[in-house]
Amino acid sequence: MTTRRHVLAASLFAPALVTSAQAQTSSWPERPVRVIVPWPPGGSTDVLCRLLCEQLSTRLGQSFVIENRPGAGGNIGAEALAKSTPDGYTLGPLTLGVWSIANYLYSRLPFDWDKDFQPISLHWQLPNVVVAPAQYVPSTNMAEFVAWAKARRQGVSFGSPGVGTTAQLCGALFCNRQGIDGQHVPFRGAAQIIPAMLSGDLTFAIDNLASYVPVIQEGRMRAFAVTGEERHPALPNVPTMAEAGVPDFVVNSWCAMAFPSGVPAPIVQKASQAMQQIANDPEVKARFLRTGAIALGSEPDAVWQRARRERPLWQDMVRIAGARLD
Repeated sequence: MTTRRHVLAASLFAPALVTSAQAQTSSWPERPVRVIVPWPPGGSTDVLCRLLCEQLSTRLGQSFVIENRPGAGGNIGAEALAKSTPDGYTLGPLTLGVWSIANYLYSRLPFDWDKDFQPISLHWQLPNVVVAPAQYVPSTNMAEFVAWAKARRQGVSFGSPGVGTTAQLCGALFCNRQGIDGQHVPFRGAAQIIPAMLSGDLTFAIDNLASYVPVIQEGRMRAFAVTGEERHPALPNVPTMAEAGVPDFVVNSWCAMAFPSGVPAPIVQKASQAMQQIANDPEVKARFLRTGAIALGSEPDAVWQRARRERPLWQDMVRIAGARLD
């Protein structure tokens, strides 16, 4: 039987527990933080995560240690993050593939995209760019390119870094809407797509802008439009899709940092505030832009809002592309 003495003891002990928990969260991080990157070293997600972690280490006084866990379109690293201890000492960058596309590509996933992650902050975004080789495609703007592509009896081909990527889905949607006979050709990445276009074996791509800026600036590729809401600072003379005559085609690749679900709210908020401050730092913004990306920072709920707002578009794009990864 519970006695008055037991109740009194419990009531005296409870404040001590609360104080201890508050102390742990307010002093976070007290040891190095593990950062699971679901992509290989050297890619844009890895590079931009390392830039962020460098800043987090400086501001929060602890090491943020990168652990690359690539494979299965980011799902292997995402699963490792979802199953890690929710104590604030494991986090990672999850791209929109995990937040908004994966459920439409796979019949089964090793994580629940709505339950297993705690967003911290948006991290970065970058648009795709519509590009074609100047030597083999005579068009100088979007209208000319669409007319030229539609007139080709043998159709055209578009490249991507693989099935289910934003490049494949954008290419399929573009061809569908413009009435172009387009054939998808998957590659391992832009390092293989670019030579294929420059040799005349591939017609065009709608791929992540960052990889194509140098060849566009050199004049070897023509850029017809970017898929962002606004022109990109790296290519200020290239119109948006809307400006180029292709309405309702706003698509950005993006990434958000996340903990596994269950991390105490004060830790989430402290991490989020640090990331928002970093994203607003002019020097950090400039460093992100040099990679082609735009630095972002946000409250945690903004990640859910964006992910869920964009899911219908990606679901439709997956349907049009006929993309499956089972």
